[in-house]
Amino acid sequence: MRIKETTNLYDLFQQRVAMTPDAVAFRQYDGMEWREMTWAEAAEGVRRWQGALAKEGLQPGDRVAVSMPNRIEWVLFDQAALGMGLVSVPLFYNDRPDNMAWCLNHAEAKFLLLDNGALWPQMRDELEHMSRVVCVHDTPEGDDRAMDLEDWLAAAGEAPPPHDIQPQDLATLVYTSGTTGRPKGVMLSHNNIVSDVMGMSQACPQIDHRDRFLSFLPLSHTFERTVGYYIAVAIGAQTAYARSIQTLSEDMLSQRPTVMVCVPRIFERVYTKVQESLEPGSPKQKLFDKAVDVGWKQFRHRASMSDKMLHPLLDTLVGKKVRARLGGRVRYILLGGAPMPHHLFEVFIGLGLTFLHGYGLTETSPVISFNRVNDNEPFSVGRPLEGVQVRTDDKGELLVRGPIVMLGYWRNEDATRDAIDSEYWFHTGDLAQIRDGRIYITGRVKDIIVLTNGEKVSPGDAEHAILADPAFEQVMVVGEGRPKLGLLAVTHLTDLKEICDRANQQLHDFPGYARICHVARFDEPWTVENGLLTPTLKLKRNVIKERFTAEIEEMYKTDLSKNQ
Repeated sequence: MRIKETTNLYDLFQQRVAMTPDAVAFRQYDGMEWREMTWAEAAEGVRRWQGALAKEGLQPGDRVAVSMPNRIEWVLFDQAALGMGLVSVPLFYNDRPDNMAWCLNHAEAKFLLLDNGALWPQMRDELEHMSRVVCVHDTPEGDDRAMDLEDWLAAAGEAPPPHDIQPQDLATLVYTSGTTGRPKGVMLSHNNIVSDVMGMSQACPQIDHRDRFLSFLPLSHTFERTVGYYIAVAIGAQTAYARSIQTLSEDMLSQRPTVMVCVPRIFERVYTKVQESLEPGSPKQKLFDKAVDVGWKQFRHRASMSDKMLHPLLDTLVGKKVRARLGGRVRYILLGGAPMPHHLFEVFIGLGLTFLHGYGLTETSPVISFNRVNDNEPFSVGRPLEGVQVRTDDKGELLVRGPIVMLGYWRNEDATRDAIDSEYWFHTGDLAQIRDGRIYITGRVKDIIVLTNGEKVSPGDAEHAILADPAFEQVMVVGEGRPKLGLLAVTHLTDLKEICDRANQQLHDFPGYARICHVARFDEPWTVENGLLTPTLKLKRNVIKERFTAEIEEMYKTDLSKNQ
């Protein structure tokens, strides 16, 4: 496909339709079986959606929102909106209604495509600008603004002619998960995202029209949207939409993807299941460990002659069986969203999987850097994409400049000025080292916890909220590189479940993922004298984590949220 600086996201889709109209574009489960849709059929679907949107009286630049799980309709809506010059506002389908309502009001969205219509009555009275909500399921009755999707599409008229879209036009408004206060609306232009698609396509030409993606990370997150959707359009790859995270294992077996866009949490789960099946010290455990060891040495080009001779046998006995759990055909795993523990890289690369580890933010469309197939150092986040400049400042913060950097934050000039300096360098908030052209993320400028699903939490804000309950004398929130948050608490409370519940009561205004699930309590206060506070009475976080390593590991064995 010819992608130029003047190409917009709708052009990208239309070029793909023209090039391979009869090739399969999407696969989706309809409740009975998996069905396919060609690019030509998808284009016809987009025109039908545009005909329905046209009847709503929307004008170019109007914001239209979508809140639904990954499915073909998400893409049809997005392409229809893009072609009409509308600005799509993706919302996480499982978010709290009050948080969704805030984002919709802030964006002044006029239209909402909602999967779960039961959420509409919980937010409709709060929405100031919404003129239409279209529901896939459970459409409320007796509401003039609410329509069932099938009825809405059935009333569609003629599709309007394509809008004259300029590269710098606003394509989408993406609300970040928010680490402090309310989410910020990231403004991404057509050129921002197309530039990222170009850079990724150049970085990994090995992925092409013969591949099949399995889409399961939320399309509301820019990582999945750019890498798992727009890139698939650009290269003509097929995309199968997983039914849910709960059925992901089954969907991998039935759809047999060749490419997966992932966050580390998926492989934490796979590793846990594998370990549960191996008795410590058993012959199977020893065989597994040997396969990992030899495979990792092979990847690192450190294998001895005996290792090289053993490798095919060990791969047959162990590696192929693990890869079979992913469908048996996975060629590349495009990994991002959060750091992956090094030992998991060693395990799964040792078992024959190829991880291409990258890095980016919503504000950078999102990919900044990426490991290449023939230049793969998984402990780094790779080299910058073509056309992307990176450097570190005197504090070690990673700065980025290039066409992938957002236009700014929606109606938040102060935050935009804080993020993008006068020389157009975007300040990522991450500490990094650049060695041999590769980027190594070493920490965060501000103390932000990144969970393994990529969500971010400000521990300071959470701790301040929890301490509003006088039952807590001192607290520290942890969870970096873990799936859920944990709490270290100095308190007179003795029941861990009560501690967890009371902490979460104080976090009621925080995003849904900012919930305490693991607790360790302490009687002895943290003081300057025992080395756990600074002279200005600030927590020595690293010292506390190091001193209470055993307690932290122990508390993560019990998930108190499962009892809620």
